[in-house]
Amino acid sequence: MPSGKPANDDATPLFAGPHHLSGRTLEVSSLVDLKLNDKEVILSFDDGPIPGRTDKVLAILDQFGVKGAFMMVGEMAEMHPALARKVAMEGNAIGSHTYDHANLTSLSFDAAMDEVLKGELAVTKATGTDVSFFRFPYLAESQRLRAAIAMRDMVVMDVDIDSKDYFTSTPLSVTQRTMNLLHKRGRGIVLMHDIHKRTARMLPTLLSKLEAEGYKVVTLKFKKPQVPNDLVASADFIATR
Repeated sequence: MPSGKPANDDATPLFAGPHHLSGRTLEVSSLVDLKLNDKEVILSFDDGPIPGRTDKVLAILDQFGVKGAFMMVGEMAEMHPALARKVAMEGNAIGSHTYDHANLTSLSFDAAMDEVLKGELAVTKATGTDVSFFRFPYLAESQRLRAAIAMRDMVVMDVDIDSKDYFTSTPLSVTQRTMNLLHKRGRGIVLMHDIHKRTARMLPTLLSKLEAEGYKVVTLKFKKPQVPNDLVASADFIATR
């Protein structure tokens, strides 16, 4: 339930270091490379960037010495290019989330790919770096779209742990939900959104809990495939079956 105290909405607790949450760097060319060990997590953030929120998330990640994977909406990156570039400059993985968060399964294949390309180009221009990852808005996808995106040298980011930070709930509820799901699975890609104030508010507590329980945050890096793109796409198709 809302506290009725909006002044507290911007408050983020501080947790002094040193921290030992940072884990290994994982280089991936396709979905088949994205294999996590027990107690490894990837922190992913969708829908940004947005001033006053994404930058707070960045500061918290930096405080804990870890990196995230930011799936940017193209029009948001266009609106806030300096912030988008800051995300990339700080060593985070950069992905696209289409241009305007369209449900691609509601579009024709050609229209959907136009939306993917437009988003990719917008994020590339704003960040000054190649876009190597992609996440489907609403997680609405098709195998044909997955294969086509893989052929563009982008790794589709799935979701293992949905924090549901978009629900109107307290930061504590978001943290508890995320940890409960993680306890059941043991590892995985965590979905969050850097556009919500509650996400920045709960993130220090979540990271502290992860650290206390011996989890490690994996840093993602893209490695250009050494095989033709059509084979990478085939491998991604097999990995999702």
